[in-house]
Amino acid sequence: MKLVFATNNQHKLDEVRKITTGCTEIVSLSDINCHDDIPETADTLEGNALQKARYIKENFGYDCFSDDTGLEVEALDNAPGVYSARYAGPEHDSEANMNKLLYEMERKENRKARFRTVIALILDGKEYLFEGIINGTIIKDKRGGTGFGYDPIFVPDTHTQTFAEMGNDIKNNISHRALAVNKLVSFLSKIAE
Repeated sequence: MKLVFATNNQHKLDEVRKITTGCTEIVSLSDINCHDDIPETADTLEGNALQKARYIKENFGYDCFSDDTGLEVEALDNAPGVYSARYAGPEHDSEANMNKLLYEMERKENRKARFRTVIALILDGKEYLFEGIINGTIIKDKRGGTGFGYDPIFVPDTHTQTFAEMGNDIKNNISHRALAVNKLVSFLSKIAE
């Protein structure tokens, strides 16, 4: 089975391709000659994921899926949430986003957070949603050199390393995105039977 993954984020594309190796062929937006800036104007992760998937289906005709991911920090009323990628501004600057978050967390005792991914799938004219959540803690200083986004400041529960320290192989087995993608793959496998 081939599915278009409606993302312009090369890190996400690589991560999802590794997770789905041998199950589903993931086609990129550039593979379908889509170079559009797909809108993400909803105020929920679910809304953004559906908006992106619907855009590809309506404009290019392909069955596809899209995700939206947010870091939800308990002490900040679940911010940055849907605004995670542009928390410090529209440039999608990971360093600036982390620095802003660390600044806002300076005097906070409660450092609980969670990453949440929602995947929207459009297949044969029907829409489906899959969610993955991993709980953890925001640390005070950046650690690690792999991953992307907020990975250097997020330590998942039951681990001592940040996502950026543990490397992609471990992260891709336990992450919020992996949990959501595995639900998607499981669903697609049942359909294929």
